[in-house]
Amino acid sequence: MSAAPPPIPTPQEPVDHPELLQLGTALEADEPCLRADAARNRARLLEAAARLVAERGAEAVTMEAVAAAARVGKGTVFRRFGDRTGLLTALLDHSEKKFQAAFLGGPPPLGPGAPPVERLRAFGCALLRRSSDELELQLAAEPSANRRFVNPARRVLRHHVEMLLRQAVPGADCELLAHTLMGQLDPALVHHLTRQCGIPLSRLEVAWIDLVDRVTGARPAC
Repeated sequence: MSAAPPPIPTPQEPVDHPELLQLGTALEADEPCLRADAARNRARLLEAAARLVAERGAEAVTMEAVAAAARVGKGTVFRRFGDRTGLLTALLDHSEKKFQAAFLGGPPPLGPGAPPVERLRAFGCALLRRSSDELELQLAAEPSANRRFVNPARRVLRHHVEMLLRQAVPGADCELLAHTLMGQLDPALVHHLTRQCGIPLSRLEVAWIDLVDRVTGARPAC
């Protein structure tokens, strides 16, 4: 990969979409708005869910199991998270925040300060590594078909790809092209290729960089 230029003076990239400030669940800034007991219940429930994932895997995380582990009523879990997907998404929320902070304001090439093609390359490789590290939990939190593409966290990622594509290939249909590129980073596909087909993650990273270069017409990364 070519060397990144010096960081731009202001490391905060423009946010064209309001949902770039959203993730799967309430952010930490919202927590003061919760009653103290509600905040404590939320923390207890997430701790219980995390223990279940660590001890028995993500499949063991049900609303009933979490309520029992946290010693609260099942209704409390439903009121706080809505459904199982909402609960699992909350577990991923911290990782989502860290990743969003990295590509919105972190160092280049993932963050601002590198050319758009380099940022696209870095974005896909970073997301592939993150998905591989959290694969079981990401699959368990996978939204239903009618929610998959409107999930706030997923829209954050897709809009970021779209923004970089508009800079790299302004004449393309970047909205649809972003959907296409994000398809190669889908956790279900990563699971199939790495766990079921035995393809190493490094090959997926190379394939992502090749795809970005072909779509944008960029010279192959060194």
